[in-house]
Amino acid sequence: MTAMRSSLLFILLFAASWSTWAQTSAGSGSGAPPDPAIAHARELLEQGKYDEAIQELQRLSSSQPRARGFDHELGVAYYRKSDYPHAIDSLRKALDEDPQDAEATQLLGISSYLSGKPQEAIPFLEKVQTWYPRANVDASYILGQCYIQTRDYDHARRAFAKMFDLPADSAASYLLAARMLFRQEIEPATIEYAQKAIAIDAKLPRAHLLLGEIHLFKSEIPEAIGDFKSELALNPSDAAAYYKLADAYSRMQKFDEAERLLQRSIWLDPTSTGPYVLMGKVLEKKGEPELAARALRRAAQMDPNNSITHHLLGQAYRELGDQEQAERELKLSGELESAQNRNNDRNNDAKQ
Repeated sequence: MTAMRSSLLFILLFAASWSTWAQTSAGSGSGAPPDPAIAHARELLEQGKYDEAIQELQRLSSSQPRARGFDHELGVAYYRKSDYPHAIDSLRKALDEDPQDAEATQLLGISSYLSGKPQEAIPFLEKVQTWYPRANVDASYILGQCYIQTRDYDHARRAFAKMFDLPADSAASYLLAARMLFRQEIEPATIEYAQKAIAIDAKLPRAHLLLGEIHLFKSEIPEAIGDFKSELALNPSDAAAYYKLADAYSRMQKFDEAERLLQRSIWLDPTSTGPYVLMGKVLEKKGEPELAARALRRAAQMDPNNSITHHLLGQAYRELGDQEQAERELKLSGELESAQNRNNDRNNDAKQ
């Protein structure tokens, strides 16, 4: 799954719960007790009966065509159903009725973004930020993502800085924005912002680590090694830096150096799966399948759904002459990979 897909999946996961937060914190703006039919529709929404809630509201519209707050509630219902085009239509009408409707503004911005219209989402999300200086962090995250998609990276940096309570022009804010940009695989801007962070504060932790990750991603191995070494000179207790440096050395087939660094990474952080998986791969390359299998079994215990781990473990068992275990692990690896591909296809369908 690409970084963009992961980001969208994350937003889709929290989107369903957003309107509940907005209702309790903002309300529809009227302050009056809801119509009994509206109250019933809200109950249906909380039960996940979105179509029934929408039908209830539509019946209310037939009997009371100009009922105040109707478009607001219908917009929320469509939003909860993930029917963003209809949500946008109703929420726009709600704002025509009450321009100060905070919840409608929030959900209209989010719905616009999730409909693939980040430029249209920005004004609504910016307006919410004006009303609520310490708004829910998800709002700032979506606003930052909108700026990234419209290539307004400087405003994205400021949105993320606000999200994490950082000074807008600080080294930390540039590094944070660089990390967000790297997730979207926007390499030139990532490098520019990471280098800017280092220029402001040469001892900022994890800035060199990020530059190393970029160079590793681009297969610029000598540059990546230099960056990771610079990070470790500043922070010799960073388990991730040892792991990434080991990855770089393994790509140069310097397996002894990689093994030594991976052991350090594991000593510092025994809860991370990646070093165990890479250790298994390195030990296999060194012709030590028994030790490789031991590392990979540990990784499989920590994350049993990683298809790569099971594939490598199958290879290790094959080298050990245990064909039964090898076939079992390779079969499981294939099943997990197929399941992951099906999930990716469903996520793609949801985005469309």
